[in-house]
Amino acid sequence: MTKFKRHTTEEMNNWEKTQANELAKIRASQHHLIYNLVAYVVISIIEYWLAEISKSQTLRADAFNNLSDAGSSVITLIGFHMAGQKPDLEHPFGHGRIEYVSGLVVAGAILIMAFELVKTSLEKILHPEAVDFQPVSLIILAVSIGVKLYMSSYNRSTGKKIDSAAMKATALDSLSDALSTSVVLVASIIGHFTSLNIDGWCGIAVGLFIFYAGYQAAKDTLNPLLGQAPDPEFIQNIRDITLSHPEILGIHDMLVHDYGPGRQMVSLHCEVSASGDILLLHDAIDNIERELRRKLHCDAVIHMDPIQDRDEETVKIHDEVLQLIHQINPVITMHDFRMVKGNTHTNLIFDVVVPVDYPTPPKVLTKQIELMVQEQHSDFYTVITVDRDYAR
Repeated sequence: MTKFKRHTTEEMNNWEKTQANELAKIRASQHHLIYNLVAYVVISIIEYWLAEISKSQTLRADAFNNLSDAGSSVITLIGFHMAGQKPDLEHPFGHGRIEYVSGLVVAGAILIMAFELVKTSLEKILHPEAVDFQPVSLIILAVSIGVKLYMSSYNRSTGKKIDSAAMKATALDSLSDALSTSVVLVASIIGHFTSLNIDGWCGIAVGLFIFYAGYQAAKDTLNPLLGQAPDPEFIQNIRDITLSHPEILGIHDMLVHDYGPGRQMVSLHCEVSASGDILLLHDAIDNIERELRRKLHCDAVIHMDPIQDRDEETVKIHDEVLQLIHQINPVITMHDFRMVKGNTHTNLIFDVVVPVDYPTPPKVLTKQIELMVQEQHSDFYTVITVDRDYAR
């Protein structure tokens, strides 16, 4: 008993350290977002002032783009603050998904800004005005590009460290801003040294850059809200940890629920020998749940499924049925196989697992399996449940 208490205390200390590290990373990212906000506001004011002097639509477009980025930083900051609130009675799994919502709001603001910039640039093409070249504009634009590239790199690395969809969206936005500002710089140089008036066209190019960034950001933040498939690497880590315990013969029916970065709930079924000591097997399951929490920072609930792994007849029929199923399609798996013998026939009770996009309807599939089994054993009846694999 004493050993178990020491083990639990150590795990709790590791968990608390991990949570403290995650909180420190989030606070560091919040400080950087404040720096982003200040930088974008300063750059947008200077660029707008130069745009009014030079009558440059591309410079004006970039100024408004920077202003929208400042607004995005504000939204992201608010999202971080709200997502970091502790769980309550109404939200027992925390508020982590607010970060996805804030990222989606940022993406919406980016798309609206892109539309407005393309619209005004089109008007500039239809009604062109001469652009008054200002040498200081080149210096401001070059500095702006450097700042945005740095912001993109930092936001991307921070987003990976804390697994933040909002920070990743901000990083992509900063990169597209650097590209769009580069277009503005090129347009200014070409407009000054040639007679080509490409100001409006470059404004459209900037708008399209921004639109693409908004589309990507919306895609990255909307998918988790819709229930995207879990990360394959995360699933493989769960499998590796679980199957590393010799008591576990197989796993199935795995589900992963994402309640925001670092807030994942996992449930799965573990197959164990029906002849094993139930108390020892239960202890093994508890150890796996704690190991998953310690190493992958997820809460796991594991259901224990006993299987007849030492009954030779059951094992033989199990392998025969599995071979028949693989003749239909090798991607289909089987679990929870049982044989229930009666006076006149034997019931084979089992589940089959198919991909979520498997085209054959469950009734058709179960009929196929039933006919193939009865060709081999006419006195066998099948009771089949078709499951979908949500964690492939």
